[in-house]
Amino acid sequence: MEYNENPKDYYPPMHTAEHLLNGTMDKMFGRGRSFSAHIEKKKSKCDYHFDRNLTEQEIQSIEEKINSVISEDLPVREEFMKREDAEKIFNLSRLPEEAGETLRVINIGDYDKCLCSGTHLASTKAIGGFKIISTNFENGVLRIRFKIAEIK
Repeated sequence: MEYNENPKDYYPPMHTAEHLLNGTMDKMFGRGRSFSAHIEKKKSKCDYHFDRNLTEQEIQSIEEKINSVISEDLPVREEFMKREDAEKIFNLSRLPEEAGETLRVINIGDYDKCLCSGTHLASTKAIGGFKIISTNFENGVLRIRFKIAEIK
């Protein structure tokens, strides 16, 4: 059975930026991707299992890294992978049962790779820019609120 679910109706620039945030958080802190996300056109949020809030320096570093990746104009491509191969690379615990045996993988250059059924841009430069609006930490959850921002 193929994974033919209709793509999530996320705003592609914000959804692509969410992939970059998740990839950056995992690279910087090694805690994996967000366990919960709410993606909207004006602002979005991601929740991570964490042990504290971010420092101002960490927030600045995350923004700088994501905006650097955006400016690299990396291609966003999809590929398809058999479930048995995906199990060796990805955590499949959040995958819906009806996903089937062939899974869709989104690659953002060599920077990020994850399973996803959502809509994305063709390249990172089309995002424009990335800005963290706020963060907070409560009960083992770090919440990051972010938006698409123009780079001046």
